[in-house]
Amino acid sequence: MVSEKIPVTTAIRMLRANKIQYTEHLYDYEERGGTAVSARELGVPERIVIKTLIMENEKKQPMVVLMHGDCEVSTKNLARIIACKTINPCAPEIANKHSGFVVGGTSPFGTKKIMPVYMQASIAELEKIYINGGRRGFLVGMSPAACIQVLKPILVDVAIYPT
Repeated sequence: MVSEKIPVTTAIRMLRANKIQYTEHLYDYEERGGTAVSARELGVPERIVIKTLIMENEKKQPMVVLMHGDCEVSTKNLARIIACKTINPCAPEIANKHSGFVVGGTSPFGTKKIMPVYMQASIAELEKIYINGGRRGFLVGMSPAACIQVLKPILVDVAIYPT
């Protein structure tokens, strides 16, 4: 298990500034491991580990999309809901530029650019979620209500569930 000090990232500063209750969870990050690794390391279902994805529309306007770890985003449905032609994931270097975080350590809290946030609606129904704290190998646990309080996301139904 990881025995390093908890980092104070821009995400943590934002949570503290908003007086949000959260728990801190360090784990051994694995390159390209995704939420399957963090869920395994924390001993929680992958469904409650939330992915923070930086995407953009056809005008290159960035947005944050929050999705269950075990699901994909229907970019076609998201584009239709928000009245865009297309939505695509940003290339890692572009995502890093918009968020101020390194891919694999992207948090929706404390991003460099203020971007609209879209959250899969079913996330709000969970009891607790784990979401990136602004560094690879670092998640924060909180209630979805706390996450919604800070981010004020637009709730959407764009999940593609695994078959």
